[in-house]
Amino acid sequence: MSPEPEVPRTDPGTLPLWSLREEVTLEASMDGELVLRDGCTTEPVRDADPVLCEVLRRMTFGPVLLSNVDPSLAHPAIREPGAWECGASPVWPVLHRLSHLVVRSLGTDDKKGPLLSVFTKTRGTLFDPVRLTDGDPLRLSPWASLRGAADGDPVLESTLAPFRVVLHRPEAAWSVRVLARPVSPATVLALPLAPATAADILAYLAAAGMTEKA
Repeated sequence: MSPEPEVPRTDPGTLPLWSLREEVTLEASMDGELVLRDGCTTEPVRDADPVLCEVLRRMTFGPVLLSNVDPSLAHPAIREPGAWECGASPVWPVLHRLSHLVVRSLGTDDKKGPLLSVFTKTRGTLFDPVRLTDGDPLRLSPWASLRGAADGDPVLESTLAPFRVVLHRPEAAWSVRVLARPVSPATVLALPLAPATAADILAYLAAAGMTEKA
């Protein structure tokens, strides 16, 4: 079990990071069409504008902050209830269509790497983390299980959820440990973590189907 994380003096702030699965490659066809290849499966991307081309290219190298490609793609890691997740850029429909090839990571601006990453296991399933309100207590789903992985990062999966979550840093593993008992979002904010970081980790876990109302 991961040790209790060190309490940060300031909240580093969270960042929504996007990448393609490691096994996915990006190719250009003879007619200029982009093709994402995952083993024997291909996904064409037609009429891609320069911004989308650059977004996909950078995503092949690992988690990227999309606003570094184009400021118009800036959005928070967690959307507020009732608010749209993204803007009107043509990049979003393509990324949503390719969600089964995309990895959604929760990062911080402290340059220590992502806290956790969410992988979609089924085609056509959208990962949409929403800000949680201080309502009913939550706990870890009884269908969720934590296991080790070859690279050493724990993996959280639920037999009922179309996602799996890789926990990269102690902050994320500690949050899962706390959810072993029913807690309210307000309780999570009292964890030995920066408050906004704790809240966003919980929102990602909830959106991935790893929690349930207690």
